[in-house]
Amino acid sequence: MTKKPNENDVVFIQALAELLSAQDLTEIEVNRLYGEDNSLNVRISKTQNVVHMAAAPAAPLAAAAPAAAAPATPAEAPAAIEDPAAHPGAVTSPMVGTVYLQAEPGSPPFITVGAKVSEGDTILIIEAMKTMNQIPAPKAGTVTRILVEDSAAVEFGSPLVIIE
Repeated sequence: MTKKPNENDVVFIQALAELLSAQDLTEIEVNRLYGEDNSLNVRISKTQNVVHMAAAPAAPLAAAAPAAAAPATPAEAPAAIEDPAAHPGAVTSPMVGTVYLQAEPGSPPFITVGAKVSEGDTILIIEAMKTMNQIPAPKAGTVTRILVEDSAAVEFGSPLVIIE
């Protein structure tokens, strides 16, 4: 049973909100148990507009520069930007954390572009709350793109790799 909030609870909630902003977090959830029939459950979240953009290789952009002088129509713009998360072979992040492409520094990466993987093979590791979580390949196939860099922060649902 939740009791009527007191002044200390309000201060605690304000501190959580400040922590959310200061650490650039999207959500915090805390359950405090004061006694058998006395608890405080707080969930603070904020929404962020996340835009996934694929970076095009430098050489094709340089070659396309003269053609880019003509203004693009709004109908052409969405077709020009490919969303890797919409690809049918995209493997997305199941959690927020830091992605590692190899088991430890100096060791070979789990996958490379062009590598064949079997269903269940570890393709990378995501560290979340000091826990290393192995991310398995959801299907067998060939790795055609690696969309993250080693030691990069990832959000839930972010595209990691494409397996075809």
